Amino acid sequence: MSSPAPSGRRIAIASFVGTAIEFYDFYIYGTAAALVFGAVFFPSFSPLAGTLAAFATYAVGFVARPLGAILFGHYGDRIGRKRMLIVSLVLMGAATVAVGLIPSYETIGVLAPVLLVIARFLQGIGLGGEWGGAVLLATEYAPPGKRGLYSAFPQLGPAVGFLLGNALFLLLDATMSDETFRTVGWRIPFLASAVLLVVGYYIRMRIAETPVFQAAMDRQERSRVPFVDLLRSQPKTLLLATLSFILAHTLFYTVTTFALSYGTTALHLDRTTMLLAAMVAVAVMGVATLWFAVQSDRIGRKRLCMASAVLAALWAFPLFWLIDTGNPLLITLGMTGGLLCFAMLYGPMGAFLPELFRVRFRYSGASFAYSASGIVGGGISPLVATDLLARTGSSAAISAYVFVIALVCVAGLVPLRETKDADFTDGLTSKTAH
Repeated sequence: MSSPAPSGRRIAIASFVGTAIEFYDFYIYGTAAALVFGAVFFPSFSPLAGTLAAFATYAVGFVARPLGAILFGHYGDRIGRKRMLIVSLVLMGAATVAVGLIPSYETIGVLAPVLLVIARFLQGIGLGGEWGGAVLLATEYAPPGKRGLYSAFPQLGPAVGFLLGNALFLLLDATMSDETFRTVGWRIPFLASAVLLVVGYYIRMRIAETPVFQAAMDRQERSRVPFVDLLRSQPKTLLLATLSFILAHTLFYTVTTFALSYGTTALHLDRTTMLLAAMVAVAVMGVATLWFAVQSDRIGRKRLCMASAVLAALWAFPLFWLIDTGNPLLITLGMTGGLLCFAMLYGPMGAFLPELFRVRFRYSGASFAYSASGIVGGGISPLVATDLLARTGSSAAISAYVFVIALVCVAGLVPLRETKDADFTDGLTSKTAH
């Protein structure tokens, strides 16, 4: 039964647990794609072609996310945040468990990668509706002046989900032979998602609808077709918000997904070294995300986001210089620096994106901007990085790519104005670009 007046603690747990579970589901796919999917589902390809094919299936999830954002945003803006958060969680969990059950290419042939793409597509649909709903659950319950703080809880989900998934992969890699890991071991993290799904479902069922959304419904501010209403009312804001968030996805997936593949294939480092370096960097990122989100309530969202873009541009080349050394400590330093830039952008964005859009299509706007930016930043970036490395043989080309994306982020942010003091109850956006 739903609680009519949930405490701040319950809201924090509900918004955090769901994103942690769903990002765990999404990230273990990326780890498996970097480590084993090429051999399991594309064995007739060369190692490079197999990696590219695995990352292509990985990218499918990002292409599906805007569709999920539109779908879940439509119903989330019409019938409520809570219901859609439960549906997205169940869809994501079921698709993840399905990945763990798909036989290899050697067993069922071409049907194996086909089923993999379908499961990944459903993962993307689910996550497309998750992030926007989770940050709205947090921010629409937040007291005045604390939307950054409350939005930090769902923003911690990626760090915890990544750490949980990679810790499990690290344990399996350390306790299994390479052959066992490639045939059976990689499936365990996917099947374990069933347990997490039950926990997340129970917690979210106990949360009431957000007061901001309920008040809007009481005022009869329901949009008939929220996404169309969004495109008519705030198209420029939607475009700028999408451009400003591409960098966050690019930084995270370049550091945690491409770098993992790069280190193990191009530099011939062992999986344990790269996984441990990534886990340390993500742990630091998680703490930094919380800190920057809180600071955004004090000094503003845009200022921190702009600083992040500038620092990311400066760090783009040292990032791979440090990884190229092959020294575990320097690799960890390079990855940590990249994810600190990410945290400075990602922390404030949990409140920034929802604040840019009016309440009647806020779920659609925030979700779509987040998900659409992920197509370039998360889905395409590992593919581009792998292709650039193959063409040039140098990590400098990848650094240049990150540098350009940082400039795109700046271009998106400049026209947007500060939103931390905007009226959130009626979604007025007079302080943002239109």
